[in-house]
Amino acid sequence: MAFTASLEITQDQIDQYQQEGYFILESIFSHDELEILRGECDRFVEETDAELAKGKGNNGITHQGKRYFIPNTHTRSAHMYNYAFSPVFAAICRATLGEEAVLFLDQMVVKSAEKGLPFSWHQDSGYLSFDHPPYLTCWATLDDVTIENGTVSLLPYSQLGIKTRVKHIRAPEHNDMVGYFGENPGIPVIVPAGSIAVFSSVCFHRSGPNTTDKPRRAMLTQYASAPILNPETNRAMFDGQQFLREGKIVAAGFSQQA
Repeated sequence: MAFTASLEITQDQIDQYQQEGYFILESIFSHDELEILRGECDRFVEETDAELAKGKGNNGITHQGKRYFIPNTHTRSAHMYNYAFSPVFAAICRATLGEEAVLFLDQMVVKSAEKGLPFSWHQDSGYLSFDHPPYLTCWATLDDVTIENGTVSLLPYSQLGIKTRVKHIRAPEHNDMVGYFGENPGIPVIVPAGSIAVFSSVCFHRSGPNTTDKPRRAMLTQYASAPILNPETNRAMFDGQQFLREGKIVAAGFSQQA
């Protein structure tokens, strides 16, 4: 599956991203594309469960049977590689980052049925301990998302007045990094499966618990205009693979990694 859906980003959406930190694209992926993504997601959860069963049942912000963050799926699946480096995300990157883009990180994000944990208010940039140019997050829904199944809520820049990374504090209960402790409920993203919430890494967001009898599955892919370097090693963090050069897709193609 090549994930070749045609996508046009409007000037209003570009303006909203720059002024408020986000915009929403509804019903982008086809039924067949969603079925492939769901199948891959379920497979990765099963593999993760098998690994977690060997240990203490959680790994960082992943908690077995409750909440999963499964990174680097593009290195383990041709379908996920084609997804991360698809024309859909090329169009989004051009509209938000410009003509140059690299893959920063991809993750499957799953809240289990009835036990799916919430996720605290944070900026994605709050998970890095140093200042860096804001990067791009694309949170794609593999299921219809609602308040009840723990959708994402976003805090527009205009409501909080913050457009830069702030220091976060680790919450020991679930290992979340927390950067906002106020009472603003944010704007919930209530959209059908196959939609994408596009937001900056300095846009605050959270998600609620999943109280339904089905899992809430999403795919998170993040891109930057250039590799984000670890200041201690001067090496690119996470992936750093070139995606766009002068606006054209230059990703080399899937190669199974051991």
